[in-house]
Order: sequence, then C-alpha cells, then structure tokens
Amino acid sequence: MIGNVHSGNMTRDHAQKSFSSYIARLAPNGDAPLFALSSMMKQETAVAFNHGYWLKSMVFPSVTTSVAAAIGDSVLQVASTGNVIPGMVFRVDGTGENVLCTGVNGTGAITVQRGFGLVAAAIIPITTLLIQIGNAQEEASLRPQPFTIQMLFDQNYTHIFRNTWAVSGSAAETRMIAGNGNVMESKQDCAALHAADIEKSFIFSQKYVGIKNGQLFHTMDGILSVLTQKSAANITSLGGTTNFTQLEVALDPVFNVRTDQMSSNDRIIFVGGVARRILNNIGRANGTYQMVDGQTGYGLQFSTFRTTRGIFRVIEHPLLNAFGPASSYARMGIILDMAALRTAYLGTRKTKAQDILGDEGIDAVGGTLTSELTLLITNPSACAILWNFTAAAAG
Repeated sequence: MIGNVHSGNMTRDHAQKSFSSYIARLAPNGDAPLFALSSMMKQETAVAFNHGYWLKSMVFPSVTTSVAAAIGDSVLQVASTGNVIPGMVFRVDGTGENVLCTGVNGTGAITVQRGFGLVAAAIIPITTLLIQIGNAQEEASLRPQPFTIQMLFDQNYTHIFRNTWAVSGSAAETRMIAGNGNVMESKQDCAALHAADIEKSFIFSQKYVGIKNGQLFHTMDGILSVLTQKSAANITSLGGTTNFTQLEVALDPVFNVRTDQMSSNDRIIFVGGVARRILNNIGRANGTYQMVDGQTGYGLQFSTFRTTRGIFRVIEHPLLNAFGPASSYARMGIILDMAALRTAYLGTRKTKAQDILGDEGIDAVGGTLTSELTLLITNPSACAILWNFTAAAAG
C-alpha cells in the first residue's frame, strides 16, 4: 500500500523553491548574498506597482520647558505639547520632582500639579527636559482621553528585472569536452546576472517613475537612497584612522530603536574588501596574541565583533569589490537589521523563466528570466552606512 503523500512529509529539498532560495542554497557566497537572504525575510504581495505600507514607532512622551518655572508655578511653558494628555506623570530632569499633568493649554503650555510625590517642588530652569514616567488616575474616574500612536505611510515602487540567455542553433548542438554544454552554461550565466542585477538595485537603486517607449517605467528605492533620506544621522564618514571607540560611537545609534518585539541586537554588516581588512586590523590593534615555536600558521581573522550594545556579523560583499580597492565602495560598510527588511513581489510575478525554441525564424534558442518586486525597509533607524574605512588604530 502506498502511503499518503502530502507537503508535510516531503523531504526538505523535494518541493520546488523560489529563485532567491536557489541562490541561497547553490550560491550563498556569490554575487547576491542579500537577495539570497531575502528568501528568509518576511514577504508581502504587492497589488500595484506603487506598493505602500504603514510604519508605527513606539512613542516616549516628553516636554522641554521654554520658560523657567518658579516653585509655585502650576502652568509650565513648554516647546511643544505633542503627545501629552491629562493624567500623564512627568519627572523633572535634575531635581527628581514628579508633576501630574491636569490639562493641556494649546500647543505651548500644560497645567500641572507640582511636587506630585515625595520630592518637593523646586525651580525648573529653561530648557529642562521632563520625561513621562507613567499615568495616574483617581478612583471612579471618568474614561481618560485616548492616546493614539500615529502611523506613517511609506511606499516604494516595484522594479522589473529581465535578463535573457541565447545560444545559436549550432552552438546548442555542439558537444563540449567539459561542462554541461553551451545551453546550460548560458542559462546559468543568465541566472547569475539576474540575481546580481536585483542585488545591485537592492543597494544602489533610486525611486523613479516615468514613461519609456510609451509605457510606464518605474524603479525601486534601494538601501543607500532610503537611509540617506530617512536615517541620515546613521551615516558616518570615518576619519583617516578609526579605533574601536570611534567605531562603536558610529554604530551605536542602530540600537536606539527596536524593529519589533522579536528582533534582537544582532546586525549584519556588508563590507568591501578594504573595509573588512580595516575591521580586522581594529580587532588586532586592540588585542594581544603570541607566537610560539612549532606553529605552522599565524594571523587573525574575525567574522564577528561585539560592541557594548550588540553583535555585528561581517560579510564581505563581492559587488562592493567590483571596482577595485581604491573605490569608495570597497571602503564602505552597510549595516542592516534583517528584521526590518522584506520583499514584495507584484502579484504572482516572482521569478519566471520563459524559454523560446526557435525565435521567429532565428536559428537560435533562448529564453528570459523576469521578476517584478520591491524592497521595503520598515525601520531605517536600525540600519546605518559607514564610508571611508582607511586605516585602523588602537584605542
């Protein structure tokens, strides 16, 4: 009797995989490591070329005084009352006094109950920060005013990628003494170029929509463009030398926000060859090692480094090395929180192969790979770019 066959008892590699999954399995160290990793990212389905999505960040309310407040003042002049509602309790930085907000007076003042706790009221200087430390309500209170976290709308355009393979009829029938033949060789080259083109756009593309040959034409916003627009504070150009302290300061902002409740303080850093060497030398310059008689190998090679707040896993990206060690790309690092990245294919337009046997009278065989997708970065603040790795220093 033949057993019941279903998707649950298939062998792991029996079911057909997506194109990005094949890249991850067959060429994990190839030209498209980020595209390969996209097979393990969350995925969405786009229903139009302009794919929109909503972002929401946790709010930590605070106010800053715009005028000094005397001990007896019950109205505080503040720079902004955004995100403040009655019932919130604030702590005065510097004095430790807690105050209870009892009313919001427009956009520039709040009414408070001073000395709300054990610490007595004191003078509050101008530009003093008051952070919200909770809320407090009386017994049998009326329903308090709701507090709503505002959502932000963002969007990216889908990007159509097409790569073609082609072999003459004669070449297709020529038997090779090595390899899988000209047809298979051309197909493999086409697949590698297709993955590399998607990878390049993930990093370098800029959002565009227009008309080409009378048809709608659109491209996605890539990582460098998105971070430049939305997380410029996390972009650092390093100096002539970089020590570990300077590296940690440059990377520290990526841990000030968390993408979701399941994310961790792990980041991937894609680097060019020069940047990788400098990172390795920073580790070597800030550590000690000994060579003893009898050893047949020496040196240090780091694939991970740790700062006070997180872990960075270093991956050398071959595309960043494509233009030589003198290029700015070989000297850069792209830091990504993979939990913040996801892809969205338009409908069913995941990578499809269309083979053509005998192309309208042309004595050749060929085919095309087509993909239409976009990249979403839901938390740019958890990512960063480092430019100009030049030399390592101790310290």
